[in-house]
Amino acid sequence: MVRVSKVRAGSIAEELEIVPGTELLSVNGRELRDFLDWEFLAADDELVLEARLPGGEEIVYEIERPEGEAIGVELVPPTVRRCANRCEFCFIEGLPTGLRKNLYVRDDDYRLSFAYGNFATLSNVKERDIERILEYRLSPLYVSVHATPWEARKVLLNNPRVPDIVAQLSRLAAGGIQFHCQMVIVPGLNDGDVLEQSLRDLWALGDAVLSVAVVPVGLTQFSHLYNGAPMDAGRAEDLLKVTSRWSAAARRERGETWVFGSDELYLLAGRELPDASHYGDFAQIENGVGAVTNLRRRVRAGLTSLPRLSGRRIGVVTGVSMAPLMPELLAELAEASGAHFELIRVENSLFGPTTTTAGLLVGADMRRALQRRRDLDLALIPAESINDDGVFLDEETFIGVRETLPVPVYPSYDFIDVLAGERGLEPLIAREGTAAA
Repeated sequence: MVRVSKVRAGSIAEELEIVPGTELLSVNGRELRDFLDWEFLAADDELVLEARLPGGEEIVYEIERPEGEAIGVELVPPTVRRCANRCEFCFIEGLPTGLRKNLYVRDDDYRLSFAYGNFATLSNVKERDIERILEYRLSPLYVSVHATPWEARKVLLNNPRVPDIVAQLSRLAAGGIQFHCQMVIVPGLNDGDVLEQSLRDLWALGDAVLSVAVVPVGLTQFSHLYNGAPMDAGRAEDLLKVTSRWSAAARRERGETWVFGSDELYLLAGRELPDASHYGDFAQIENGVGAVTNLRRRVRAGLTSLPRLSGRRIGVVTGVSMAPLMPELLAELAEASGAHFELIRVENSLFGPTTTTAGLLVGADMRRALQRRRDLDLALIPAESINDDGVFLDEETFIGVRETLPVPVYPSYDFIDVLAGERGLEPLIAREGTAAA
């Protein structure tokens, strides 16, 4: 079902008197099943739209619109396809109870893979879905491969009915679909020979596989299903040897890195991260591939835009894994701005010490780190730890946390976004100007 949630003012839809709650039934005689049908079928400039108004009246609209002008409706979010797998390493299986309900939704939806870059296993796609992907050319897709050997993949996904991923990808590739792939590596299950075979199979698909990310299994103190070996420095080093060998071959033969170890692997192994040229267009940055290198690049590009903040004390809250990398960046920020930066390393109180990512810190962690810091002029926290509604994973709101702290707090992606004065730092900068005078 495709239902309108909002009509934009001054739009074609408003002129047609389409209202929120209207159900969009078909376009040019083709049934609308979800937002994908609407996006693709309603792209023509001449449309015959069948709709049912909230009161039950059915209307047929004949629409001729100027080229490129949107019809002007926003749709009710679709029902998400749920995951039928029971992966031991699934992040949702490592969540504590009592969090907001949408955090426990295990989506596995090829539509969201195309629209938003969500990773999907393709284990629940049917023949009609394959045909639809090919018809609409939903490319690139983000695919959780994990392993290409069929039996190994059944074990990893804990699903004996999972289809053959090589056959699926081959058919889609033949139709012009491309992929970004990831493999979450579970020691003893899909490392070693399984990893090598998986990379061979994906390489054999040629240009269809745009990139492959190798990511270590991540666990919390609540990961009750997983009973395998943890990812340690030695195993991380072994994985990086594999990715380094394959990426070197890919650069020789195709001129691009192709397979990437995630930042976490480098941090676990104690290895220096590659420079920006290694990551190309940073296609898998949301998967933790090249995020640290890109942060360094953004910071250094913005240093000349910083105001003078001589003598100001700025606290920087981060997680355990990023803490060793921060002093170098903070020293550069200090030299450019004149401020004193203090690194505040915080362990995750919700997920436990094995969860070290800064973006998974919660509101309680921010309170604990900053509640007594009256000596600071300003504190920066990871913006990734807050969702679009301004809420941490533990249901604390950013505004609620900020109001209880004795220091001004700003969420920041790269320090520059806040310190360059674009987000309400004028009083702090003005104090600096007064002091200088």
